[in-house]
Amino acid sequence: MSFNAYTKRQEEQHSVRIVSLLASATEIVCALGAGEMLVGRSHECDSPEWVRRLPACSDPAFDVSVSSGEIDREVRRRLHAGEPLYHVHGDLIRELRADLLITQSHCEVCAVTPGDVERSCGHGARQLSLSAISLEEIFEGMLRIARHLCLEEQGNALVRRERQRLDTVRVTAARFRRPTVVTLEWTDPLFGMGNWGPELVDIANGELLLGKKGVYSAAIAAEELRDADPEYLIVAPCGFNLERSLGERTVLEQHPWWRALRAVQNGNLAFADGNLFFNRSGMTVSQTAEIIAEILHGVSFGGRSEGVHWRRSKANFGRDLIRVMG
Repeated sequence: MSFNAYTKRQEEQHSVRIVSLLASATEIVCALGAGEMLVGRSHECDSPEWVRRLPACSDPAFDVSVSSGEIDREVRRRLHAGEPLYHVHGDLIRELRADLLITQSHCEVCAVTPGDVERSCGHGARQLSLSAISLEEIFEGMLRIARHLCLEEQGNALVRRERQRLDTVRVTAARFRRPTVVTLEWTDPLFGMGNWGPELVDIANGELLLGKKGVYSAAIAAEELRDADPEYLIVAPCGFNLERSLGERTVLEQHPWWRALRAVQNGNLAFADGNLFFNRSGMTVSQTAEIIAEILHGVSFGGRSEGVHWRRSKANFGRDLIRVMG
């Protein structure tokens, strides 16, 4: 590359003002060493911690603090009625003088889409819209962001490190027996794991039931979980942190067959941070594979995450008996 071309590239790189409306993209920008280019974020961007100080350029269009069942019903109603799930603050984006907006086109429910941006502000900045249904598409998203920021070398190194981290999980977990597992991405109704999640379970040497790689997550009949009766059950609802995921146990316990599941009886029921790990297609996918391997096989990678990012939930048959007798 000539000196003039190099200088031009440097000028282009440092002039980029990014508003990331996708939490995973915010992680990737920071992992590329370009966090100083971020001038705005989505309401969901929370990692690394310092990005919370950036102005939030979006909000959910309805109260998301209600129960999982109420959230599902409201999402379905809004989709049917053509009403937005997110509000994008166009005036703020213009005030921030953003020249690159990062969104996602994979799922109209999970995060802000290009359509949300057009409906809300019609902003003239160039857009980069990511889609990720597989690990390969996640890695391609990392490379696309790197190319937009003229950081191809850093992007290649980043993807290489993530692949190596996943390979370490695969080799380590392969020493153990392969148990059956179901991972739930929602509890009311039940959604089995889809997209890139099944690949992570496979890397962690688990046999996933009620889910297929490269396929969108979809609602399943509750009886399918009963009939599958996995050895391990991981509950990581989309957008829920660990504390909120733990609260979904009361929802699941309403099924009359719940306590008869092998995973529940044997203490192999785990609740996890779905928001930061299981449902996010960014810099935590390799750590998610590590968490799954820790749940299934008890192995750790540079420090245990139990009690921090996931928690095992023991059977409460005594409490169930008291409830029945009462």
